[in-house]
Amino acid sequence: MRNMSYKIINNFKFWSVTLVALLVIGCSSQPKKEFVPPAFPPPPEEPRFIYERTIRSSADVEELSASDKLKIFATGTTETSFGLGKPYAIAVHKGRIFVTDTAQRAIMVFDVPGAKYEYYGTEGLGALAKPLGIDIAANGDIYVVDGTQQRVVAFDANGKYLRTFGGRATLVRPSGIALSPDGKKAYVVDTGGIDIQEHSIYVFDTQSGELLQTIGTRGVEEGKFNLPLQVAADNEGALYVVDGGNFRVQKFSPEGKFIFTVGEAGRRSGQFSRPKGVATDREGNFYVVDAAFGNFQIFNKDGQLLLFVGNRGNSGGPAEFMLPAGIDVDEDGRVYMVDQFFRKVDVFRPAKLSVEDGYLGSRYREEYQDKKK
Repeated sequence: MRNMSYKIINNFKFWSVTLVALLVIGCSSQPKKEFVPPAFPPPPEEPRFIYERTIRSSADVEELSASDKLKIFATGTTETSFGLGKPYAIAVHKGRIFVTDTAQRAIMVFDVPGAKYEYYGTEGLGALAKPLGIDIAANGDIYVVDGTQQRVVAFDANGKYLRTFGGRATLVRPSGIALSPDGKKAYVVDTGGIDIQEHSIYVFDTQSGELLQTIGTRGVEEGKFNLPLQVAADNEGALYVVDGGNFRVQKFSPEGKFIFTVGEAGRRSGQFSRPKGVATDREGNFYVVDAAFGNFQIFNKDGQLLLFVGNRGNSGGPAEFMLPAGIDVDEDGRVYMVDQFFRKVDVFRPAKLSVEDGYLGSRYREEYQDKKK
């Protein structure tokens, strides 16, 4: 009986292990579910924008050298990467993605075509304390708002310090910036405070730093602001200002003349709960980030709602956001949105644009060709 018991136990162990092994093999042999990138609007409607990729660190753009790959193979360690700390605003120029990071106190530069990562503004006369809004001139010069030092700092395309303007004598709580199409003027948003009336847009000469004009003051009427946050300029020089405390976006002519307003407080499409970032594209459409909705809404140049992209979510997956902030649209129509909570940049491409097209596509063309084989 004792030997019989051992046989029964051993047989049970054998078949148990065999069953587990078969289950593991069966599971591993199941085909992996193909990832379907989120599209907006979702099926069955024809998509207009498709999620393309997420950038979180230098590892998402840099190519590893042969020695780095050998080190990883030999040691099992992953490559050293530099990740986003608390990203805020974003500007894109010919495939180079510039993200202001208030935790790193720097401009993080993800050069996709060049397959490299850099950072600017950490030392010397151009050292940044709290980089916020950012814009890039046609020649590649970089203009960034420093909220703590109450100034605008300019760098060339390679991160070399050029000049500063603004200062505490003029700016109180600067937060956003947009350049005129010719790069001669900088429109700087001053968010102001609860006890002052200077909730305004200050217009500076980008070369001399001279204050040329002041647009708006505190109020609820058309052309006035309550805690403005960000500003964008379109190809014709028209300005779109996020008027946060009034839950709207106001459009102005290049000379500062009020044109129209879009939005009001609410939870429906076309309304705003916590508007934050704004950007424009080549067709004159403007894109407005709402931190509460977890998306951006797209309006045409006449203020008509076209579409919303993204969703509020807890996972931080593709097209999911918890605290979106900055936004920009590149020369090819790709849209880049920053999420502060998940410390990422999500990239969306127009459905009519191939993944192999444009400045980003030039880098990933070979990658996608390999995937098709």
